[in-house]
Amino acid sequence: MTQWQIGGVTVTKVVEEDAPVPGPFVLPDAQPAALAEIPWLVPNFVTEKGWLKMSIHALVIESQGLRILVDTCVGNDKERTTKAWSMRSGPFLRDLAAAGFPRESIDYVICTHLHVDHVGWNTMLIDGHWVPTFPNARYLFGRTEWEAWNADPQDEHFGPVMQDSVTPILDAGLADLVASDHRVNDEVWFEPTHGHTKGHISVRIASRGAEAVITGDMTHHPCQFARPEWRCYADYDAAAAIQTRRDFYARYAGTGVLVIGTHFSPPTAGHIVRDGDNYRLDC
Repeated sequence: MTQWQIGGVTVTKVVEEDAPVPGPFVLPDAQPAALAEIPWLVPNFVTEKGWLKMSIHALVIESQGLRILVDTCVGNDKERTTKAWSMRSGPFLRDLAAAGFPRESIDYVICTHLHVDHVGWNTMLIDGHWVPTFPNARYLFGRTEWEAWNADPQDEHFGPVMQDSVTPILDAGLADLVASDHRVNDEVWFEPTHGHTKGHISVRIASRGAEAVITGDMTHHPCQFARPEWRCYADYDAAAAIQTRRDFYARYAGTGVLVIGTHFSPPTAGHIVRDGDNYRLDC
């Protein structure tokens, strides 16, 4: 279990899957030869043979008596076109409970966006029906994000993601459609980081003079600090996503704000610092 303390706020990482993948599976430009030109990525973020070390995990924020779960990974029992994600039977809920967070104890669920690997544990299969996994939580979906997906369910190539992992939450009356700068409380709020999806958000934390930000998929992998122009194949608007990364890195470089990556392998968090014309993650 990995934790970070940001003032009076605690953030805990609970891993569903952690494994290296070929760079082009996520970032078409992340070829081994190109990654070798960024030596600080090895050994934490890139393997010796030039694969990206990636993680799928949830982050639990404890703030002012609230338990806020950010992104819910892939989930179990779901038909997906990606073999490793299809009909999983992993121990995520047991691991979440072992970390001190039984599913009934979660107050809020935040989805940075509605891609397949960020909404899966929104629901669980019980008696042939998809029901909310976190029955006592309010699920916070960005209104812009929801409206875009509802109008054009473009993630269908991964399987029926909206039908099994998002729509049941609305049907159960547990969803709140909120603005892209929504505040959960005085310490936790949304920061618009559109581009990867139409309504993508990151999550900002500030408490007792300390600050952090959870990236979502605004940055998939630390190599993008050095190469912000490297797009993800799943970016909704590649040009907007690139500009969002450039603006984000410039905004937080050298500030001491802790950056916690939604898909970063251990150590998962660090500080953005200038590195020539671009940036690196100092862990």
